Amino acid sequence: MLFKRYIALCTFLLTGFIARTSAQGILIRNYNVKDGLANATVYGAVQDKDGFIWFATPTGVSKFDGKRFRNYAKHDGLPDNDVFKLAADNQGRVWFFTANTKLCYYSNNLVHTDQNDSSLYIPANQNPVQYAFDGGNTVNTWFLNSGGRVLLYNGRTTEMKRETGLFFLLRNDTIYHPLQNAFQLTGWNDDNNPLQEIKPTVLAYTQPEGYALVHHKPAIMIANRLFIYNNNEAAQFFNGADFGITDDIRSLCVDRDNLWIGTQKALYYIKDYFRGEPKMSRLLDNHYITSILGDRDGNFWISTFGDGVYNIPFKNFYFNYLDNTNGLATHSIFSIFRDQRSGMLLIGQNAGYLNTMDRSGKISQYALSGGVGGRNSIISMLPYNNDVLIGMDNGLYIFNMAKQKPVLLRNVSRLKDIDVSPGGKIRVATDDQLLTLDDKVPPVNFPGGITSVACVDDTSYFVGTNTGLYAGSDTSDQLLSRWTDPRLKQSIRHLKYIHGGLWIGTADQGLYLLHNDSVVAHISMREGLASDICQQLYYDDRGHLFVATDRGVSEIDVASRSIMRKFTSNDGLNSDDIRDVFSQENMLYIATSNGLCYFRDKQLPADTTPPTVYLSTIRYADVSYTASSKNFTHLFQRKSSFEVEFGAIAFDLPDLVEYQYNFSADSTDWISTKSNIIPYPDLQPGHYELVIRARKYNGAWSKPVSLSIDILPRWYQQWWARGILVLLGILAIGFFLRYIIRRIKQSETRKTEYNRKIAELEAKALTNQMNPHFIFNSLNSVQHLILEKEEKQALNFLADFATLMRQMLNNSRKSYISLEEEIAFLTRYIELEKMRFANAFTYHFSLQASLRDYTVYIPPMIIQPILENAIKHGLAPKTKAGYLEIRLEIADDMLYVSVDDDGIGWEKANSLKSGRLIKHESTALSVIRDRLQIIKSFNGNVGKLEIIDKFKSGLGSKEGTLVEILIPIVKML
Repeated sequence: MLFKRYIALCTFLLTGFIARTSAQGILIRNYNVKDGLANATVYGAVQDKDGFIWFATPTGVSKFDGKRFRNYAKHDGLPDNDVFKLAADNQGRVWFFTANTKLCYYSNNLVHTDQNDSSLYIPANQNPVQYAFDGGNTVNTWFLNSGGRVLLYNGRTTEMKRETGLFFLLRNDTIYHPLQNAFQLTGWNDDNNPLQEIKPTVLAYTQPEGYALVHHKPAIMIANRLFIYNNNEAAQFFNGADFGITDDIRSLCVDRDNLWIGTQKALYYIKDYFRGEPKMSRLLDNHYITSILGDRDGNFWISTFGDGVYNIPFKNFYFNYLDNTNGLATHSIFSIFRDQRSGMLLIGQNAGYLNTMDRSGKISQYALSGGVGGRNSIISMLPYNNDVLIGMDNGLYIFNMAKQKPVLLRNVSRLKDIDVSPGGKIRVATDDQLLTLDDKVPPVNFPGGITSVACVDDTSYFVGTNTGLYAGSDTSDQLLSRWTDPRLKQSIRHLKYIHGGLWIGTADQGLYLLHNDSVVAHISMREGLASDICQQLYYDDRGHLFVATDRGVSEIDVASRSIMRKFTSNDGLNSDDIRDVFSQENMLYIATSNGLCYFRDKQLPADTTPPTVYLSTIRYADVSYTASSKNFTHLFQRKSSFEVEFGAIAFDLPDLVEYQYNFSADSTDWISTKSNIIPYPDLQPGHYELVIRARKYNGAWSKPVSLSIDILPRWYQQWWARGILVLLGILAIGFFLRYIIRRIKQSETRKTEYNRKIAELEAKALTNQMNPHFIFNSLNSVQHLILEKEEKQALNFLADFATLMRQMLNNSRKSYISLEEEIAFLTRYIELEKMRFANAFTYHFSLQASLRDYTVYIPPMIIQPILENAIKHGLAPKTKAGYLEIRLEIADDMLYVSVDDDGIGWEKANSLKSGRLIKHESTALSVIRDRLQIIKSFNGNVGKLEIIDKFKSGLGSKEGTLVEILIPIVKML
């Protein structure tokens, strides 16, 4: 249990004039300025409807959730820092009574004063408020000041009422419900009836009617006596003189059958006072007690003048504690045993100290071996006949129950454990020997470090060592290890043989069960064991094995080999370092390194009340907001962290509170955390439902508290703005893609145009290659005419030749010319050739009718070389007149041209050609094919050139050559 500070206090029970020492102690924790309390002087305490505990101090008020203090002073809205009294009404308001007389209360995370709430305004120079009353189910709250004036606050205004006295308000308690549990007075004079003295009578508080009055009406404190005022009668129900209390009573608290009383010098706890069986404990000696508060969970808060606040958790009333502050020699305990016949409790401690406590609670102390210091600890106690066998580091003792005296049985060095066989044979385990207190059984030496011994019967036993498990018997002088299981070869701390099974507590691997020489069970932290470091095993003879570890006690059902319960400091133990356990008559005794704790194990309290979760602060965009409601709305801030700070009201084990949260009320995916802050670095616009719950140690989850979060989007985050942005983005992308595509197309167009121009230039270059050849042949013809003295014919030829050359030059600068221009050019060329060869042939152009519907453009100078070859090499060598037909047709967007002559034929013409002519023809045909290939590169259509020898190809008995050519064209309407 993680207390701020522990104080173990002795209790003194006073019964009549006989005083006796009691062994019961109460663990109290203290909260002071170092823990966050506003001031060490605390005037009073109240609990509000949410469960917070409030403390009034000279320097403000403190609000406490069990772990954190939140302090309020003038800079937080208080009219004055000196708050001398508090009151919590039925509307959830906590009223602060200050020296400056102004009304002030806390509600919904805000301090309300007349500065921010006009309904609290009262005239100045009023007397300070002393007491407060509310109207039950109404919103009214009444205040009685020191001048006897009543103030009424109805939620809208504050009104000054008539003068009256406290007794008038108490007599009319059906209207005025006091918000204090006690009133301190100096006498019984009624302010409204100054001559009337109320005569107190003795109240039979143990009777039902008296008990009800005490529990439902406030008490009157006069000097060291307590009264109940009812219908003009004061009934006394407590007289401090009966219990030796002579100081004035300053505070009190009625807790079921128990009575708490605070004076200027001490706190008194009178257990079972209202059952007529009072047992008084004096606590917090030399402390000025200013108030006593019992909260809704059963915890008690004691405020003091100058020493902060003390808290007694509800669990402590179920436990009894013993240590060096209330009767024991030291706080460190190693072994315990209780004799059932006499009820004597034996407590073994270090330095050889043995303490005993009888049924009445009287503690006696024995120093074995002269109280030698060091490790002379009493480590084991077992029943032996009608006495108790005591094993300590340096000796073996018998405690004679009849004489109440320890007797040395044998000096033993470095004793580790003792056990008694069913027949009463004592076996002692030392660090290096196994001793049997029987002269017939020699000692067994073992240098490996013996830690424990467990008797099977009168002749055989098990021995635990630092190196594993061994077996021994009276018939052998050696310890034997007959097991190969590696789990039995590790460090063993304690053994317990139960009904044929050996329970083995190891140094760091938990608990093993050996049965019929086989390990049949292993229990570790994975199965719920308090710790894997076992320190001691105890069997209660009722089927329950208790395992003492360094982290608490585990109770195991031997039959089912399952863990039943676990006890730790979180449940109320002094410490988690457990040395020994003992159980008898439903009482469980647990020895720890910090004292002894004992309690009725069937009545161990369970804290079933989950903690209350509350929201504290919301931080967003570097601004903190008080979580005054369960809704938070804020405009989105870019790159702003969102945090929710929260807490839980848990006064028992506040450091063990666990939180879970998620962002959906219906979600089952909880996120666990120990922190009280939930951060979200970049919360985007939207609606969120933050749900938080908490639980205490081994408790149930609390009811979740939710926070509705709305992060509003900026204008540019609205759906319409996002739609516009998306549309603009799409348009921008479209324009960009269009620009890129246009650039690509332009680039491709430039590239295509560049290639086309190159192809055209190459075509023109090839065309121009053909011009010199034609010119050469034509000039040869002119030369022939001149030599033949045909001057006139030569002149006509030159004129036509010049016209043809001009036309040829014009056509060579063009990539395409019309079919009409091409036919006109070819006609002029054929006429020249006829003139050159003396009209040795006739010709005819045959045009398809559909060609007249279009303007067809073709590359120039492709048909002319074919005609030239037909005339020169086909028709010219012929001995009689020849015929030349040129046919032009449209075929699949191509111009089909056939040049058909009836000359000597392709094969015969080739046989008559010289090498030079062959070269010329090869060049001409190669140029045509190259031009067709170039035209394909920028036009896409594939041209064709085919030469057919009609006779050889089987076209009847005709001679001649047929040349077919497909020329890519451009066709326009």
